[in-house]
Amino acid sequence: MNNLSSFTDLLDDDITNSQPISFPSSYESEVTQQNDHDAYKINPYGTHDKSAFRPDKGTGECEPFRSIDEIDEKYRHVFSYQHFNLVQSRVIENALYSDKSMVVCAPTGSGKTVVFEMAIVQLLMELDDKNYKGDFKIIYMAPIKALCTERLTEWYPKFTKLGLLCIEVTGDTDVDFSQLQPYRIIITTPEKWDMLTRRWRDHRALVEVIKLFLIDEVHILNDETRGPVLETVVSRMKTIESSLQTAYHIENLKKKHQVVDDSKACPRIRFVAISATVSNPEDVAAWIGTADKPAVFYKFGDECRPVKLKRIVEGYHCTEGTSIFKFDIILNYKLWPIIQKYYNGKPTLIFCNTRKSVSLTAETLSREITINFNSEQKAKLTALASKLKNKKLQSLIISGVGCHHAGLLFEERMYIESAFRNRDLPILITTTTLAMGVNLPAHLVIIKNTQQYVNGAYQEYSISTVLQMVGRAGRPQFDTEATAVIMTRLADKPRYQALVGGSEPLQSYLHKRLPENLNSEVALKTVGDVSQCVQWLSSTFLNVRAAKDPKRYLGLPPTASQHLISKKIEELCVKAMNGLATSGLITMDEASCIESTEAGRLMSIYYLDLETMRHIMKIDGTETLERLLTIVCESHELSDMHLRVDERRCLNSLNRNNAAPTIRFPMKGRITTRQMKLNCIIQAILGCLPIPDPSLNQEAMKIMRIADRVCKCLVAYVTQPELISRNPRFYSAILNSLILAKCVTAHMWENSTFVSRQLKGIGPTFSTLLATAGKNNFMLLEESHPRDLERIMNKGPPAGNVIRKQVSLLPKYQITATPVDSRTLTIKLILLNQSHLSENLENLTAGESHKSYILVGDSQNYLLHISSFKPVT
Repeated sequence: MNNLSSFTDLLDDDITNSQPISFPSSYESEVTQQNDHDAYKINPYGTHDKSAFRPDKGTGECEPFRSIDEIDEKYRHVFSYQHFNLVQSRVIENALYSDKSMVVCAPTGSGKTVVFEMAIVQLLMELDDKNYKGDFKIIYMAPIKALCTERLTEWYPKFTKLGLLCIEVTGDTDVDFSQLQPYRIIITTPEKWDMLTRRWRDHRALVEVIKLFLIDEVHILNDETRGPVLETVVSRMKTIESSLQTAYHIENLKKKHQVVDDSKACPRIRFVAISATVSNPEDVAAWIGTADKPAVFYKFGDECRPVKLKRIVEGYHCTEGTSIFKFDIILNYKLWPIIQKYYNGKPTLIFCNTRKSVSLTAETLSREITINFNSEQKAKLTALASKLKNKKLQSLIISGVGCHHAGLLFEERMYIESAFRNRDLPILITTTTLAMGVNLPAHLVIIKNTQQYVNGAYQEYSISTVLQMVGRAGRPQFDTEATAVIMTRLADKPRYQALVGGSEPLQSYLHKRLPENLNSEVALKTVGDVSQCVQWLSSTFLNVRAAKDPKRYLGLPPTASQHLISKKIEELCVKAMNGLATSGLITMDEASCIESTEAGRLMSIYYLDLETMRHIMKIDGTETLERLLTIVCESHELSDMHLRVDERRCLNSLNRNNAAPTIRFPMKGRITTRQMKLNCIIQAILGCLPIPDPSLNQEAMKIMRIADRVCKCLVAYVTQPELISRNPRFYSAILNSLILAKCVTAHMWENSTFVSRQLKGIGPTFSTLLATAGKNNFMLLEESHPRDLERIMNKGPPAGNVIRKQVSLLPKYQITATPVDSRTLTIKLILLNQSHLSENLENLTAGESHKSYILVGDSQNYLLHISSFKPVT
């Protein structure tokens, strides 16, 4: 089997592109068509001729609203209206006419995203005024891929006209910084930017030109899982900024300047963050600002919302011992009265915590609702039902109730979304994923139950999830008011009343993920001793919140002195460092100097959880392929994959089935755990077995992406020289790690007969036809006549020639082993088609980054030799 490509990305759960999303620019052709006498001569930096007229501030002002007439004409197309709304008009002085970092806290739908566009225009005007001709970057960061894609779609036509290319970089793509060089606006997620900036020192030229950092939905800080990532990334950018400024300052001193002009030092990064309504935006401002240049903040209430939103929290008694599942069923029978009271005959969106809950809720509602449809409405619902393959869903649709979750076919979801958007379907029941992706606003939104199943236990929704769902209430084109109802346990009612009322403060959860984040900073050499660790922690949101609420974070009384707080933070750092040292991820000497071990560095590079890395470090060298696969399936990165009851039949059939092909390493008994599910899915993909369950098929892509990353770390760990020198009996683990990583990347076992599936243009159907005809390895494919290959696949010329050419551009080796004496063996490896590959460097089937290993071991598991090389360089 040949590993045909390097690590590629499926940007997110529903995207299958292997490259970062970007749009081609038509800028070059536009520029060449401009005449010398044009009023605005655009250049690649978005600047214009100094003679161009810039209106005065407040031009065309219509109290309390500001007009776009006060903006340079060349920038007005960025704003698709004549006047800014109340929120935008209030912040325009700082957003458009200053370079201050800022935080804007306002309700969903109040137009606060425009603040980002103002900040971009401000930067372009500032660079123009300085006649700046160098490079610059703008980073936009949002918590979910759907928002990133939405921003790319909106900003591409606006900013390419100004010469600013946009690129979306999300998911697990191993994007090289050099790929980002042509782009001015980089749209990403906290997790992706965290991965990228863990290697920022290798790409300083790109990082040091970041001028503007835009943070969307900063209230995700309140998410225990994702909040620490956002906090770490922003704090890292602040540290990078400080580090680069210091370097520039020292460089100027070396030039023996009598006076160092700070304005010519590394430019500051301007941070602009927007948030839903929370009670403490001033804490975020204190975090992103600096002592010499503090950030400003704005807090707006519901008066700024275009559609007035009524928020209602209903609490229900839940007796002790009542399971969440049973409580969820009880809530099903409370829904119809709420709908009758608030829906006013308009679209209703109901959020449930699981797919099973969606189905049960829909079935219950369909029996209880009494909506009188006219003949036209009935006809539309009947037409919609006829397009669906799911029989149960068809009957629900007829009653006016629709379902939406990832387990449905893509086409079915599209039909249902369209019907709800067009107001043909009155009630739609869905999982929370819809709130984080597709924009389907409704007049009435109901959140049924506020707990979700995560990592084997139920926990409350995060603030960002709740606000996303509540934010779906209100359709500006149809409504002047809307309603959001939260159904929860009586004991939790006060919390959600505070949350939706905007009185819940943003908190930090960095202290709960401190070891992982400190490890990455040690690997980056940001932290080299305990004092630097404390200094790094002082740049975090945790530091701001700990000073405000020392009891919550440090166990200190509210009146604790700053000295005591600082001492406790130092203890926090020392404890985390000791834990990392005990795990073998860092080393600490007597002077408390800290260095990252190779294991710690790999954990940082491959973005792995502490528990996953500890698991990998337990490898003893004797692991089989099957055992290594089990280790991958036990990774913490895959812990959010759950085994659902309705999946078991499909999984058990893949595991053991006398009537159909099954997985390579069957598991004993039935599929009963998450790890067994993951193992079964990965093996099914590697065995090229069809997975009939659409939901499992979708999950499989995400599982394979994460498994690929874990496998790459696995290979890097077992092949490190230091490990091998300590234990030379590691041949089995190294060989099987390489095989597994290769299989996971190629999506097939190393002994698969479907090797042709790796070639461009060959999918499951054609590879099956070729394998059935005996063309089950690359040598047979290359030796075949092109017309024979075309006949087998029922394709016309030149399909056969294309296949043979692709195979000819794979590296072909000849290996010989010659005994010299009883203890010496000479092994010679010859690349037979080196000249052919060298002549076709741009068309290599395996890609230029294709890497090969030479591995020699003996029957006692001793590793005798290991080396790696690229066939063509």
